[in-house]
Amino acid sequence: MINFKQLLQGTLGNYSELTTEELTEEYGLYLFDNEEITIGYKLVRDVLIFTNHRIIFVDKQGATGKKTAFRSIHLDSIVEVEMETSGFGIDDSEITITYLKNVNQRSNEESHANYKFEFPKKTDILPLYRFLGNISMANRERINHY
Repeated sequence: MINFKQLLQGTLGNYSELTTEELTEEYGLYLFDNEEITIGYKLVRDVLIFTNHRIIFVDKQGATGKKTAFRSIHLDSIVEVEMETSGFGIDDSEITITYLKNVNQRSNEESHANYKFEFPKKTDILPLYRFLGNISMANRERINHY
């Protein structure tokens, strides 16, 4: 069955929240040892999953969506988080993360990348912002401790 509200949000580039049960049922086989889904969102066919270890981007490809690509950003690489709440009108809420692309995480050998998530106006992004913000603070402390 087509969810027209979700389809409309997807065409606008926004994610719609899914339950952890739905996500675990469909994507649980792709999790690593001791990895658990904490929250997730869907964008038409693509899915964004937050686990206790990483952010997983599920990219369903082709006309049928049978071919699927899984890409990750590990939570221990996130060093900055920004949030922009929605205003009046058609504004969306956004969270932008800055993460280290290099595996050898040293404060003097950084290579950064950014990723922006857009959410529908009605989505409460504050818990996700706080979750990612706490991770980024712990990562900065760990990285700069060396």
